Amino acid sequence: MPHQEQVMVHGNLCAPGPPNNAGYNSNPVPVIIQTESRDKWSKKMDFLLSVIGFAVDLGNVWRFPYICYQNGGGAFLIPYVLMAVFGGVPLFYMELALGQFHRTGAISIWKHICPIFKGIGFAICIIALYVSFYYNTIIAWALFYFYSSFSSTLPWTNCDNEWNTENCTNYFGKDNVTWTNYSRSPAEEFYTRNVLAVHESSGLGHVGYIRWQLLLCLFLIFTIVYFSLWKGVKTSGKVVWVTATLPYVVLLILMIRGATLPGAWKGVVFYLNPKWEKLQETSVWVDAAAQIFFSLGPGFGVLLALSSYNPFNNNCYRDAIVTSLVNCLTSFVSGFVIFTVLGYMAEQRNVNVEDVARDKGPSLLFITYPEAIANMVGSTFFAIIFFVMMITLGLDSTFGGLEAIITAVMDEYPDTLSHRRELFVLGLVVVCFLGSLSTLTNGGAYVVKLLEEFGVGSSIKAVFNCDNKCYGINRFSNDIKSMLGYTPGLYWKVCWVAISPAFLAYIIISSLMNPQLLTLFDYEFPDWSITVGYIIGASSFIWIPIYMVYKLVWTPGSLKQRLAVCLRPERTLPDIHTDSMGLSPVP
Repeated sequence: MPHQEQVMVHGNLCAPGPPNNAGYNSNPVPVIIQTESRDKWSKKMDFLLSVIGFAVDLGNVWRFPYICYQNGGGAFLIPYVLMAVFGGVPLFYMELALGQFHRTGAISIWKHICPIFKGIGFAICIIALYVSFYYNTIIAWALFYFYSSFSSTLPWTNCDNEWNTENCTNYFGKDNVTWTNYSRSPAEEFYTRNVLAVHESSGLGHVGYIRWQLLLCLFLIFTIVYFSLWKGVKTSGKVVWVTATLPYVVLLILMIRGATLPGAWKGVVFYLNPKWEKLQETSVWVDAAAQIFFSLGPGFGVLLALSSYNPFNNNCYRDAIVTSLVNCLTSFVSGFVIFTVLGYMAEQRNVNVEDVARDKGPSLLFITYPEAIANMVGSTFFAIIFFVMMITLGLDSTFGGLEAIITAVMDEYPDTLSHRRELFVLGLVVVCFLGSLSTLTNGGAYVVKLLEEFGVGSSIKAVFNCDNKCYGINRFSNDIKSMLGYTPGLYWKVCWVAISPAFLAYIIISSLMNPQLLTLFDYEFPDWSITVGYIIGASSFIWIPIYMVYKLVWTPGSLKQRLAVCLRPERTLPDIHTDSMGLSPVP
């Protein structure tokens, strides 16, 4: 980790020419000099694949296709593209640039922005921790399916298994099968009764026992995660060459296979059929904004961490455009992979595509798609590659989320942790594993839903809105000029100053004004669990005022002097040596 040295200087050392923000540069400010000891990516492609792997996750495979058809089909692409251009991509670019310029994680970076707001960094780490508590469990479910796929007849193909009930109805390859509201497909009962065993839990009040099969799967997942992260970006940068590229090979295979299925065209038409009247509904624009925000993933501290290992004059502008474009196109292509199969299922059930596509979330990945695969020729092969794709998609995002915590904490406490990365990563992985145990119970799916809804949701949007407002556009433009040699254009400045903050505020206010009823598998979450959810959400955000009070109390001097110290940022003097990737030094 970097050894840092503090000196006092005048002005903005990183930007040539006269300062654009006289008020900021008029007084001496402490400067952090970055040295060459900080880790760097071995190759530029390691960084790009890591960013793409983090941004492209399980949500791209199910969330975008579902939201697209629900909100007007092809017409939804208009608000989606607008929200990406004016909201998502500018935020994505901003976080990459911040991380690359200051070369530090989500906690220490606040010394360079506004020290009194360092609690935002701690809040981001808590949110990332909550994500690790439930997200890896979803990957463990995929691993359970992957293991179960190694059989000549997939176990969710028929109703002859010990976990099936009298409601199990297998309609594939059969005539005159009546499908009622009580009917359950073999794939649904495999997921709910064999994988999750939710029937043995009465809800959050009684989640039941830990399922040992899922415990073993989760242990294996965290073992892979540990040995991918323990040595830093030099090891994780190699792993992503597999985990970030393999999903695209599988998506291509599944898209070609889906296009050859009977009824596939029905799904594609349903997916893209534009319903222009939907654009008049506010909820469509809210969904577009929320989708692009969570799809690109700014605010989680991951982009800060990953870009902090870049050389100082790396072209982060081009990186932001390329990686965000890849992410959005992946979401769009995933829709064809999903809806060709949904059209096939509608053909087999002799129902409308809308009736098949009503499932969303993990149900689409663990019930609907596996059910279709089970009735294809070569079902075992397609099941194996599909769940390999899901595992690799999930692992990439886990790598990014945990690296955000690792980088943030190690940069904040370099003297203590700089030579103990392996032990620190091991301790973090153990904490995440223990925190995930409640999600492995019979009612673990309800815990996953609660954490996903309240542990991340509004908390990360509110935290990042604070982040976006504190830096100062002139100062940020000078920082980018010192890295790239040119100042960002008017479009980017307007987005950062006005449009992007409004974009985030719009999502937050809309979600608070229109709270959704929380349900899962016909289980309606009780009021007390909603209260617990709000407490979980507040437990991350609360670190912001706590640190502000702490900083003011422990800073010596009068109140005016304390405020001056707490609000005065330190400046970064980057490396002036030629970096290890062969790029020219900054003049």
